[in-house]
Amino acid sequence: MNIRFEDVTKKFGDHAVVDHLDLASEDGEFLVLLGPSGCGKTTTLRMLAGLEEATSGNIFIGSERVNDVPARHRDVAMVFQNYALYPHMTVAENIAYPLRVRKIPASEIDRRVLETALMLEIGHLTSRRPRDLSGGERQRVALARAIIRSPRVYLMDEPLSNLDARLRVQMRGELKRLQRDLSTTTVYVTHDQAEAMTLAHRVAVMKQGRLQQFDTPLNLYTLPANRFVAEFVGSPSMNFIEGRIDKAERVFAADGIRLPLSAEHLDRLHGRERATLGIRPEHVQVSIDERDEWLAATVHVSERMGNETYVFLRIGSEKVVARAGADFNAEMETPARVRLDMDRADFFDIETGDAVRNRRE
Repeated sequence: MNIRFEDVTKKFGDHAVVDHLDLASEDGEFLVLLGPSGCGKTTTLRMLAGLEEATSGNIFIGSERVNDVPARHRDVAMVFQNYALYPHMTVAENIAYPLRVRKIPASEIDRRVLETALMLEIGHLTSRRPRDLSGGERQRVALARAIIRSPRVYLMDEPLSNLDARLRVQMRGELKRLQRDLSTTTVYVTHDQAEAMTLAHRVAVMKQGRLQQFDTPLNLYTLPANRFVAEFVGSPSMNFIEGRIDKAERVFAADGIRLPLSAEHLDRLHGRERATLGIRPEHVQVSIDERDEWLAATVHVSERMGNETYVFLRIGSEKVVARAGADFNAEMETPARVRLDMDRADFFDIETGDAVRNRRE
C-alpha cells in the first residue's frame, strides 16, 4: 500500500512545523523520514496516523484520502520510542491485544501470537511481563504487537533510540529482514543517519518543516541536493571550504589553498566568482611525508577508531578532516601534506546552499 502527501502543511498557531510537503512512497517501500529534532518528521508521521490533523493539503493511503478518517479506521500500526506495553499483561497478552479488540476468535489469536512471537524470536518469553524483559526484548514485543495486525502501513517513531549501541545495530538488521519478509510499506522516523542509510529504500531529509531531498541513501551521500543534506548525511561530516573561482589560473582559491579546476568544474561553476567546495573525508589523503604538489597542513588532532583514523587538519585558516588508515599516527601540531581528490568534489552556492550541477543537468 503506498502513501502520499500532497502539499500538506501543519501549523501550530502561526508556525508551520510541516510546510507544503509533497511526498509519495511506492507499495512495500521502507521510507525513512530523517532530520534533526524539530524538523517536522514526527508530526508528519502523526498526521499519517491520524493523531494530528493537517492544516491544509491531502493525505492518501493507497487511493483513499484519509484526512477525515479517524485514526482507528486508517488500518495503520504504530511502534513508539517508549514501547507502550501494558505492564499488567504478559507478552502474549500484549501481542494479542489488537486482535482481541477486533474480537478475533481465540483459537485464531493463539495461532497468530505464536507465529508472530516465533518470527521475532521471542516465543520463549510469552508468559513473562514487560518488567522482566530487557530493552531489546521489549522492543521485539512492541514490533510483534504491530505486526500481528497485518495493517496496510507500519509507522515507526524512533523505535531503537532507547537501546544501547550494540542492540541498535542488531535490531537494525532484524527490522530490515522483517520488512523484506512482510513486504509492507513502512514509514520510519529517525534522527540517526546510520539507521536511515542502512534501512531505507528511500530517505526524505527534512529541515524546519521543509523537504530538502527525497532519494536513495546512495544518492543522498554522493549527490546531495544542498549543503544541509551534504552536512547531515555522513560521519564525519563533509568538509566545506568557501573560496573564489580564478578562471584565468583555473584554480579554486582560499586562504592557504589553491586547487586545480578541470574543464568540467569550470563548466559547472560558469558565471560564478565564489562558491563553497565540499569534499568527503574519505576523499582527502594525508601524509606526514613530503609530497610534491600536495597542500601544506598541520595535524590538529587525530582520533583512532580501531579500523581507521580520523585526522583533523588545519590548511591555512581552514579546518579539514581526513579518513586515514588504522596505522596512521601523528602527534598534534605535526606538519603534514594533504591531497583533495577534486574528481570527487561537490560545489554549493554560498548564498542558497544549493548544489551547483553541470549546466546541462
